[in-house]
Amino acid sequence: MSENFEQMLEESLQQLVMKPGEIVEGKVLEANADYVVVNVGLKSDGSIAASEFKDAEGVLTVSPGDTVEVTLESVEDGSGNTRLSRERAVRTRAWQTLLEAYNNGTRVTGRVTGRVKGGFTVDLMSLRGFLPGSLVDVRSPWESMDLEQQEMEFKIIKFEQQRNNIVVSRRAIVEKEINQERAKLLETLEEGQVLKGVVKTIVEYGAFVNIGGIDGLLHVTDMSWKKVRYPSDVVEPGQELEVRVLKFDREKERVSLGIKQLSEDPWLDLPNRCPTGTRLPGKVTNITDYGCFVAIEDGVEGLVYQSEIDWRNKHVRPNKACQIGDEVEVMVLEIDIERRRVSLSLKQCQPNPWKEFAEQSKRGDVITGTVRSVTDFGAFVEVTGGIDGLLYKKDLSWDEDESDRVLADLKKGTELKVKVLGVDAEHERIALGLKQVEGDPFTDYVEKNRKGATVAGKVKAIGEKGATVELAPGITGHLRADEGYRIAEDGSQVALAVGDPVEAKITSIERKDRVVRLSVRMLEMDLEGKVLESYSPEISHSEATLGDKLKEKLGGGEAEAPEPDEEAEAAKPKAAKAAKAKPKAKAESAKAEQSDQPDPSDQPDKPKESAQSADQGGD
Repeated sequence: MSENFEQMLEESLQQLVMKPGEIVEGKVLEANADYVVVNVGLKSDGSIAASEFKDAEGVLTVSPGDTVEVTLESVEDGSGNTRLSRERAVRTRAWQTLLEAYNNGTRVTGRVTGRVKGGFTVDLMSLRGFLPGSLVDVRSPWESMDLEQQEMEFKIIKFEQQRNNIVVSRRAIVEKEINQERAKLLETLEEGQVLKGVVKTIVEYGAFVNIGGIDGLLHVTDMSWKKVRYPSDVVEPGQELEVRVLKFDREKERVSLGIKQLSEDPWLDLPNRCPTGTRLPGKVTNITDYGCFVAIEDGVEGLVYQSEIDWRNKHVRPNKACQIGDEVEVMVLEIDIERRRVSLSLKQCQPNPWKEFAEQSKRGDVITGTVRSVTDFGAFVEVTGGIDGLLYKKDLSWDEDESDRVLADLKKGTELKVKVLGVDAEHERIALGLKQVEGDPFTDYVEKNRKGATVAGKVKAIGEKGATVELAPGITGHLRADEGYRIAEDGSQVALAVGDPVEAKITSIERKDRVVRLSVRMLEMDLEGKVLESYSPEISHSEATLGDKLKEKLGGGEAEAPEPDEEAEAAKPKAAKAAKAKPKAKAESAKAEQSDQPDPSDQPDKPKESAQSADQGGD
């Protein structure tokens, strides 16, 4: 019996490869927390540390009776014990398996264990491999990918056992899968199809979506019916979504995709749903320098221009009036379907202070205002309701020379009493006047001195067209160039100079230009007429007495010639001169009065008897 056993043992030992480093199968006889006893058919059993049989979580993976592969380190270690290694057997078997996969080009499964410079580390059957970043995926940037602790398939592209160097590629696997899916998709892909896809990358002008082997472009304008500033506001990498195929170029394998086309265009029936003048609730979505955008419906945004934000300030900063996310009420002003634009207004939903002012204050009312700002042409004055009226420089003073001084004295914050000259609520304009509060001195002057009146003044300036006469403060008269003289006390004519007093007659009043037309010659004619009137009765009486005396002489003898009356003789040449000058004066007076024909009732009476008496006296 013993001979048979000895013979069988020798035969089994001869069949075993006793070379150190070879992998042999053994049976687990005992397993505990410290060691595992394995029998490989030798004279003695081998004892292996339990740590070589534990997984990543520290759990023992074998139990008594299991068959395992181990590496034979030595048959006897000097003490008669057999030395075995489970870890070395696993590594050796892994190298053999990976070498076979490398030679055959087959896939291997591994787990990404960490990130290193230039890529990731991969656990391949307890061996460490390297996955370069450029071989992670086809299109996605590997820096943004989170692959740690993920199991996936790889292809070995470099294998060096001596240097313990294994390089794998995930891109090769992805490309092969993509090519298969692409070929299958190209056979059935058509425009208008609705497909499911995954967002691969986001770019400035849109996003690339994988729809099963083909990456289609989802342009930013096709993401939503409303305006999209950044693609990342709508989609994000890795997001699954439904898209519609808009265009497909089979030759170039280019696909254009859209999301908004999955829903009905909200702009088509917008004018019927939101006619002009409609008030709608909205939400502020964006703020710019020229206004703010407000969403009034899903996919429809309108613009509130800067001038439509506030009644009181057309140049208000939009970010001072509202913030993104504010709930507001707006009014629809205009809808442009072709350009897909809606003009909205915030201020139209608020009371109009211009109309309120027009209802409360009428033309001619005197109100109190505060100077808001001063410009070269006038000043803006804040009136009731917080709105501004314009006080032009010409309405500061009746004297134009004083207007500049009054404007220079105006300061911001000064309170003024002004008169309302006009209100245009539609164009948001209010005209104010300061000088009108005190009354018009020109009107008062011409009421007291009408056409035909004799007035006195002082020469202010002399020019080619005539002389300017200051009749009163702020009241200007004008003498024509051919009347640039004054009458001296002795009746002579003296040329005018600046500062000279002058007396003339008003020939016309030009209220629009605020000018009084004067004439020295007309005044001279009036004076001559008065002199003529004073002498005409005496001349007539003298002639009647002489006739009577002649009759007496004829009846009673030769009559003696009467002694001439010295005053009557002196009045004859003057009366004759006045009679001759009268037609000429009338022509000149008519020429001067073309702009404003004088009232016949205002002209002084010129008796015809005086002229006739003068003619008779001359005879």
